Amino acid sequence: MTQKHLSDVKFSSLKLEPQLLRALDDLGFTYCTPIQAQALPLALAGQNVAGQAQTGTGKTAAFLLAILNDLLTIEPIEGRRCNEPRALILAPTRELAVQIYEDGLALAKYTSIKLGAVFGGTGYEEQRQMLTDGVDILIGTTGRIIDYFKQGIFTLHAIDDVVLDEADRMFDLGFIKDIRYLFRRMPPADDRLNMLFSATLSHRVMELAYEHMNSVVKVQVDVEMTSGRVEELLYYPANEERIPLLLGLMQKDQPERAIVFVNTRREAERVWGYLAGNDYEAGLLTGDVPQKKRLRLLDDLKSGKLKVLVATDVAARGLHIDNVSHVFNYDLPDDAEDYVHRIGRTARAGAKGIAISFASEGTAMNLPAIEAYIGYAIPTANIEERLLVNPKAKKVLPRRPRPQQGNRSRPRK
Repeated sequence: MTQKHLSDVKFSSLKLEPQLLRALDDLGFTYCTPIQAQALPLALAGQNVAGQAQTGTGKTAAFLLAILNDLLTIEPIEGRRCNEPRALILAPTRELAVQIYEDGLALAKYTSIKLGAVFGGTGYEEQRQMLTDGVDILIGTTGRIIDYFKQGIFTLHAIDDVVLDEADRMFDLGFIKDIRYLFRRMPPADDRLNMLFSATLSHRVMELAYEHMNSVVKVQVDVEMTSGRVEELLYYPANEERIPLLLGLMQKDQPERAIVFVNTRREAERVWGYLAGNDYEAGLLTGDVPQKKRLRLLDDLKSGKLKVLVATDVAARGLHIDNVSHVFNYDLPDDAEDYVHRIGRTARAGAKGIAISFASEGTAMNLPAIEAYIGYAIPTANIEERLLVNPKAKKVLPRRPRPQQGNRSRPRK
C-alpha cells in the first residue's frame, strides 16, 4: 500500500480523545486522508459537514471518529432512556451498514460506547432485542430502522449526531422520503451534529443538506470521477469470446482478489459456473442471495478463501474489501455512474488496481455514455489468440426443490 493517498495532517494533532488515538494507533493509522484532514477538524469543532469523496478515501473513519469524540465529550440529553440512541448513521445498503459497524467497533474498542446495526434480510428478533437493551450509535438501512421506530422499539429524542452516507445512492434507491421522515422526528438541526457524505454533491443532495442541516460547510476532495491509481482497459469481444477471454485474463494476471460484474442474475450464474468449472474458487452474489450467505461470501473473499466474486450491482457500492486487485466488467453497466462505483472496488486506500471491461454486442451501446460521464476514452486492447482459453464444462448451481403442493393427482377420465 502506498502512502501517497495520505495528507500531512496527523490524527494526534487533532482534538481527539485519548481512547480514539489509542485505537487508531492499534490500526496503524497515523496520518489523515485528505477527506479526513478537511472534514474532521470541522466536525470536531461542531460544524456540520457535507463531504464529497470517492469510495475508499477514508470518509467512514472521518464521521465515526467525529461521532465517537462527540459522545465522549458531551453529556447525553437529560432524561435519556436506554432505548434512545445518541447517534444515527443511515446507509443505503445492508453491506455498507455492516462495514460501518465493523469499522466503528475497531475505533470504539477502548470506550464504553455501544454500537448496533439493523438491516433487512436477517436477525429481526435479535436486532429488536438489541434496540430494546439500548445502543449509543445506531447504524442501519432506512427500511428496518423505520420499522422498529414505528413499533416504538426506540425513539429519536436523544439524537446528538446524524450521518447520511452515500446520499446520492439514497436518491437512486428512492429512500429520500424515508430519510426526511426520520430527520423530522429528531431534535432540531441546530441541536445536533449533522454530516452528509456523497460521491457527488449534486443539487438534489445539497438541497437535502440545506433543508435538514444547519449552516453546512461543503468539503470536496478527489473530484475526478475515477482514481488515477486504476489501470483501465477495454476489450471488444464477440459474445462467444467473453468466457474464453475472461478465463485467459484470469490465467495471465493471476489476480490476488477479483470481482466480476455482470448485469443480470442469469448471466452471473453462467459466469460463476464457468469459473467454478475451471478450478477457480468463486462466489456468487446476486440480489436473491440470503443475507447470512451474502455476509459469509464477503467474509470468504476478504479472508482469501475465495479468489473471485461474481456479482450484480448489488455489490457495486458500500463494500470495503482490501486488496481487490482486479475488477472485470463482464457486462458494461447500463448506468454510467455504476461504472465508476464498480471500478471503485479496486485501488482503495492508496493501492493500485486494474479494471478490465468488455464492450460486447449486448452492452457496447452503453460505452458512449460511460466515457462522456468520466470525461475520457477508456484505453483499448487487442484480443490476442493466446488470451482465449478453451473452457472446461461449467458447473451448474443446484436448484432448491419446489415445496410440496400436496397430492394433486386426479383419476383419468
